[in-house]
Amino acid sequence: MRVEKTQLVSDIGKLLNDSSFMYFVSYKGLSVKDFSEFRGALAQHDAKCHVLKNRLIKKAAELKGITALGNLKLREDTALITGKGDPGAVAKAIETFLKTHEALAPKGGLIEGELLSGSDVKAIASIPPREVLYAQLVGVIQAPTRNLVTVLNAKVASLVNVLNAYKNKLSENQ
Repeated sequence: MRVEKTQLVSDIGKLLNDSSFMYFVSYKGLSVKDFSEFRGALAQHDAKCHVLKNRLIKKAAELKGITALGNLKLREDTALITGKGDPGAVAKAIETFLKTHEALAPKGGLIEGELLSGSDVKAIASIPPREVLYAQLVGVIQAPTRNLVTVLNAKVASLVNVLNAYKNKLSENQ
């Protein structure tokens, strides 16, 4: 392999290692202006989009020991989207852009060593953001204690109401 390609494969391998997730999309038929707009939308979520040769991506994955990418069928034009953080936000950005630009199509991805299909990428886009899921989880965890406090408070409140009614009855009889 020529020195330039060796360096490029090394750079791609570093990019693959440094990313917590990666998505592959087809951009065939997308204008340069639209592709730049797409990159800008991804940049808002700290993700980067690279146009690379499929063969070089597979070679870099092979050299870095990312065996799951060996099973992904990459054909035609492929853009590699990489980043750290919330993969759901980036999947939502891809899905949002897909609604207005039909030339863009998800091919698949890789999250935590698990290979994703194009439909998996769309499914990830439908999941609420991580913060919302945390809030829902906290709500579920807090529910039993909140219900217990409500029940205990109701018993104390009813006791206070009974005592208050008894006091009012005594004051009327005097």
